[in-house]
Amino acid sequence: MKVVVIGGTGLIGSKVVAWLGEHGHEAVVAAPSTGVDTITGEGLAEAVRGADVLVDVSNSPSFADDDVLAFFRTATTNLTAAAEDAGVGHYVALSVVGADRAPDSGYLRAKVAQEELIHASGLRFSIVRATQFFEFAAAIADSATTDGVVTLPSGGVQPVAAADVAAAVARTAVGDPVGGVVEIGGPEVFGMDEWIRTALAAKNDPREVVADPEARYFGTPLDEKTLVPGPDALVGATRLAEWSAR
Repeated sequence: MKVVVIGGTGLIGSKVVAWLGEHGHEAVVAAPSTGVDTITGEGLAEAVRGADVLVDVSNSPSFADDDVLAFFRTATTNLTAAAEDAGVGHYVALSVVGADRAPDSGYLRAKVAQEELIHASGLRFSIVRATQFFEFAAAIADSATTDGVVTLPSGGVQPVAAADVAAAVARTAVGDPVGGVVEIGGPEVFGMDEWIRTALAAKNDPREVVADPEARYFGTPLDEKTLVPGPDALVGATRLAEWSAR
């Protein structure tokens, strides 16, 4: 199959491209550095011409509420139109587990808007919703640090290795469109504070991590289920301790 990977130079995209190549598929990397701009549309028609599948794992350069919403609305509108014009048979996008349960988060509202545009496009599609990546632990800690103390909610998370997410996206891309959502999470459930505390300790980061039920995760409160996938979710093989040891 010929698979165009939008955001193919990023954390997930580069791994999707590698997986596809290892499994005998033609992966086309599409990103600003390769002359493809999903906001202006530059290079988009040429990139998707002849593609069997379009995979969108791109992300907004700004996470400010208005910026991220504008990014996903504009990019998805341009991508779905280009996919339709090119006769692409399967549109795959990466989203976030619990996005529709966290309307107070500007980023997650934007992901819901992206999903709605895909649903309305008329394309055959699959949406892969992933939990938080192990690789994001430090950034989450930094966002919640004041005077050297990390304050986070204790709501549940089921973090996952980026490599496991990429494999799930790639397998979905070369399979039949599901016309809905596939979820993937890691093999272990933690409290948000517990996960970040464990991740920082593995890197000998001395910051104290404090649980506060009133604290917010990028603008949204968390309960035990907000960011945890359902019982039918795919489960990545990599455990946190194994990933940290690498």
